[in-house]
Amino acid sequence: MTATLPQSVAALVAKASRPEFGAWRRNVVRLGGCTNPIHLVGAATVYDTTTGGALLSYGSDVYGGRLLTACGNRRASVCPACSALYRADTYQLVRAGLVGGKNVPEVVSGHPRVFATLTAPGYGPVHTRRERDGRVRPCRPRRQREDLCPHGAPAGCHERHPADDPRLGEPLCPRCYDYAGAVLWHAFAGRLWHRFGLELKREVARRAGLSRTEFGEVARLSYAKVAEYQRRGLVHFHAVIRLDGPDGPDSAPPGWATVPLLADAVHAVVGRVRLSAPGAGVIGPRVLRFGAQVDVRPVTSYRRGAGERPASASSVAGYIAKYATKGAESAGAVDGRIRHTREMVVLPVRAHVLRMIGACWWLGGLPEFEPLGLRRWAHMLGYGGHFSTKSRRYSTTLTALRHARTDHRAKQQRASLGLAADHPTVTVGRWRYAGRGYSPEAALLAASVREGGASHGA
Repeated sequence: MTATLPQSVAALVAKASRPEFGAWRRNVVRLGGCTNPIHLVGAATVYDTTTGGALLSYGSDVYGGRLLTACGNRRASVCPACSALYRADTYQLVRAGLVGGKNVPEVVSGHPRVFATLTAPGYGPVHTRRERDGRVRPCRPRRQREDLCPHGAPAGCHERHPADDPRLGEPLCPRCYDYAGAVLWHAFAGRLWHRFGLELKREVARRAGLSRTEFGEVARLSYAKVAEYQRRGLVHFHAVIRLDGPDGPDSAPPGWATVPLLADAVHAVVGRVRLSAPGAGVIGPRVLRFGAQVDVRPVTSYRRGAGERPASASSVAGYIAKYATKGAESAGAVDGRIRHTREMVVLPVRAHVLRMIGACWWLGGLPEFEPLGLRRWAHMLGYGGHFSTKSRRYSTTLTALRHARTDHRAKQQRASLGLAADHPTVTVGRWRYAGRGYSPEAALLAASVREGGASHGA
């Protein structure tokens, strides 16, 4: 039974009167407002490696015999607190690859780089909100208003949709919409991106008059990208693409490497990337490709004036970091996996999303599509790829940023023990998983921490 707010307050007041309240409160507050912490049972000891003596011991004796640790979930819909940290790390990672820092040399800011958006193709007309010069335009106007699709539905829409119109993203005619093609595009989107990267390298080499082998000896392409769900339920890829010397950001690119050359190569390659979907004998042939809408802008190390096309390094890093914490829920889907057909009956989703989920379930049950794992990724509308990825030499890594944060905390711990910052210590511990979540009074305290953090951020 869920405790009411007065019960939670009463429990928190009762907890505050106990001697162990201070340690209990610190154990909750240090999580920064994590919504679903992990419980650990065990103990750890910090040893001085020069003498072998124990400096500090601690165990799971504070929160009901358990130690709480943050869940670390990247999705804002699951844990706003942990996703905020993930977003900040992603911002630093992307920005370092544009202006330097985090062990990336500052000279990287002079390398050719573009911010590219690769879209999904259309699988049927959907209601959309179009604007020009600040004015909302008709959705999908037709010269003949009485034009109908083969199923008798209107072939166009002359309405000017408000931003909160629930019809946005919904097909004009669900029977005309190619749900199988949309789901298969999602299943192969990661492979399309991989093919795009290979073709882009070939295209840049060709424009420079080099073979692929010669290109690898003088230059290297690096990238960082994120997938963003659109209202129609399909992802777009937003990517920073950078042209370096052969050793990555530490080496200068060759003289022929320019932003216009890289931008033109991206435009030329997007239209050439093609993959053939499986199951042509069951649902007909499907050729998978990127959409015709492609946006490529140069990235500058500073912010330009309003209305200018180049994008600043900070705005690009912020844009990618924002979408790194979002998932299919931003398109109206659900957070968790769907394990049984009966679950689809009560899913709180709009009709278009439910049809995409149904298409995943239908195709996933056919032998031709079993290797794609479409039922496993039905809650993601068929997309099973990573949301944010980067090439190996783009910049630092999320792991390196987390290690730096851990090292910083270790230095703080050594300082609290009266040791020099570089004094060698080692922590030896043994922990086991013991559940997750909060008690009602702890949930109330964590909510106040989150609220305080949100107010501070605002």
